[in-house]
Amino acid sequence: MAKFELGRIVVTRGIELARSDLSFAEFVNRSIERYKNCDWGDICEDDKRINELALKNEEQILAVYKYPKGKKTIWIITEWDRSVTTILFPDEY
Repeated sequence: MAKFELGRIVVTRGIELARSDLSFAEFVNRSIERYKNCDWGDICEDDKRINELALKNEEQILAVYKYPKGKKTIWIITEWDRSVTTILFPDEY
């Protein structure tokens, strides 16, 4: 059970293509689980505090997860109104 509303979960084309690698697909799934539990991944302490405030103030949430097998990093972003959560590579933003 998520600690906050995620809305509809969508992925970009880049993420969808990369998920053909089963190891990467598992990483994405684990990252979503971490995100749902307010584990914001590989961001600094200040950004973690900002996300905690965003939960209370209905603002956008951003988390970053670094794939341990390569140089891929994903972002997970939930919109302020909690209508949609997007999983993307940083260069797709």
